[in-house]
Amino acid sequence: MTQIRRPLTMLKHSLGRLIATLPLLALLLAWPPLAEPRAEPAAVPAVLETTPRHRQAARLVTRFVEQYHYARTPVDDNLSEAVLRTYIEFLDPNRHNFLQSDIAYFDRYRNRLDNVLKSGDMEPVFDIFRLYRLRVQQNLSHALALLEEEPDFTVDEDYEFNRENQPWLETPAEMQDLWRRRVKHDLLGLMLAERSFEDAADVLRRRYQRVLDRTNDLDSDAVVENFLNAFARTLDPHSGYLSPRQSEEYRIQMSLSYQGVGASLQLNDDLVTVLNIIPGGPADIDGRIKANDRITAVGQGEDGEMVDVVGWQLDDVVQLIRGRQGTVVRLQILPADALPGSQERVVDLVRDKIKLEEQAARSQVVPVDRDGEITRIGVITIPSFYQDFDARSRGDREFVSTTRDVARLIRELEAENIEGLVLDLRGNGGGHLTEATSLTALFIDSGPVVQIRDTNGRVEILEDAASRAAYTGPLVVMVDRFSASASEIFAAAIQDYRRGVVIGQQTFGKGTVQNLLSLDNFAPRNVPEPGLGQLTLTVAKFYRVTGESTQSRGVVPDIILPSAVDPDLVGESSRERALPWDKIASTRYEAREPLDMAIDLLTRHKQEQLQTDPDLLHLQEDIRAAAEIRARRTVSLNLEQRIAEREAQQTERLARENRRRQALGMELLEILGDEDGDSARTERPDVLLQTAASLASELWRVKNGGGAEALARHGDLKTAD
Repeated sequence: MTQIRRPLTMLKHSLGRLIATLPLLALLLAWPPLAEPRAEPAAVPAVLETTPRHRQAARLVTRFVEQYHYARTPVDDNLSEAVLRTYIEFLDPNRHNFLQSDIAYFDRYRNRLDNVLKSGDMEPVFDIFRLYRLRVQQNLSHALALLEEEPDFTVDEDYEFNRENQPWLETPAEMQDLWRRRVKHDLLGLMLAERSFEDAADVLRRRYQRVLDRTNDLDSDAVVENFLNAFARTLDPHSGYLSPRQSEEYRIQMSLSYQGVGASLQLNDDLVTVLNIIPGGPADIDGRIKANDRITAVGQGEDGEMVDVVGWQLDDVVQLIRGRQGTVVRLQILPADALPGSQERVVDLVRDKIKLEEQAARSQVVPVDRDGEITRIGVITIPSFYQDFDARSRGDREFVSTTRDVARLIRELEAENIEGLVLDLRGNGGGHLTEATSLTALFIDSGPVVQIRDTNGRVEILEDAASRAAYTGPLVVMVDRFSASASEIFAAAIQDYRRGVVIGQQTFGKGTVQNLLSLDNFAPRNVPEPGLGQLTLTVAKFYRVTGESTQSRGVVPDIILPSAVDPDLVGESSRERALPWDKIASTRYEAREPLDMAIDLLTRHKQEQLQTDPDLLHLQEDIRAAAEIRARRTVSLNLEQRIAEREAQQTERLARENRRRQALGMELLEILGDEDGDSARTERPDVLLQTAASLASELWRVKNGGGAEALARHGDLKTAD
């Protein structure tokens, strides 16, 4: 009887699943027939089924989220709806695959994903992914078929390349037309690089086939990992789940022992995108690759074939970029602000290790000429907040740290008789919290530096234990949108104590603390191979001594400088589901006298520079041009129009550069240099750093008897009693 009951039970279960998916079958039957593509057979889609390991991982992740995440968000129906939206966005961020009818079908899971997380039964998640996989198969098969015939590039029509905020398409016919335009756009991008249609079509066949194979290859582990990661990202952008395989990759990256170019990468809509540049690495030293740039091809050596990597899995691209120390890798880059299909440039880098000493603070002296009077301004650049933790743990009293290096550099600069100091924290993404507090101690007398509030509402105050500051002269702290975490803690303390003037761009706004939990350590029983993975969870927030959080808002400079970085695209406030800014009670601290008059004077001095300095004028023109490009959401699919647009952009870029050169008395250019004008850029000074040094010089004048002269230049200001 047992042998009879089991098949009957299985048949009953299968019928139940068939009945449950009848609406899905109706959706699939509505899709129009597709032309047969000329392509290699796609991989057989992986079978998706829940395993005991998936159940264990899901239950542990859910338990930790409810108990330890800072927001203490209950895993219930309300969260389930948000998780569903996040997972759909994760699968189809640019809305190129799902139809509105698919989204309506997924509504049946709106209040069920919390139960999925608590039980670990992943069938609803697999059901969503199966439909996604089918839509990818249909759309890419259609795209491959379209490559059989060259489209008409004389037709005046556009392609909407950014659809993340657009409605889901209603009909399969609309979806096929979107993909027709996408294929035409992709062909144009390659043909503008002087490829024939046949060559461009061959490249795209390989790209589309890779994406199709990659989607079919995703197994149950990968789907569960993506879902649990989407669940964690629903809480905030810094929480996340990594599978056992990705956990090992993370461990390798954090050890900094691998050979590469020093850039963190992520996959964004089939394009490998630079997440950030690691201080002290080859990409940082070279300076040509920026955050949000996209890598479209990789070549080995100085003349190796460029391998198109659009549509590759991220792991495979990383392995292609890594290599033996001292060897050359070439990256084909589509700049962050460039429209899709724009001219790409190739950056050659020599692979090397990321070493602590290469991230060390460094100094220079910048002379500032004001009306014939030279002021010597010291500049200390701090790429990160580093510390040799192992050496410190061993009791080595000479362990390497940011604070020790900066203290030494201050002594050296003061020996060169500087009149003011600039601390350059641009691009500093943070590091050791203890270094942020100890560095603050070099510039303020003893007192609290930062407050940390945990999940249970307990507040810890980290203080500067030093009794006397190491530097007491005029101080300017320079930040930008990539200054984050520990950088923001330091800049906020300098600002709150009125110790110096903070200039630049509003900082990133990363005011949260994360813990990394290995799920294997908390499993109630033996963990099946290869393990359960790890969870990164936000467990606390940083607060200034004033009680205001640095989360989301970051640090707003006293004086704003122009920046090409769009805060709507970069920074915590630009990220979905970022934890909000808030405020707790202020702690007791003693600030210096207000700097309002000095800041007002420096602001006016900056305005004079913005209107007269050729380099600053050029920077502002570049920023406006980049903003115009970013504002576009469509591109023309007319070949002649695209060529004309590209030539017009190059002509305008050349005109901007020559206006700068003419104002400076330099030789004019007939054409811009290679790599989209980068050779011309190498001749330009760091105009923002020069501006910071000039402001530090003015601050020295104000603090050393130059206040009357400054007031005379700005007569409408009044002296404070």
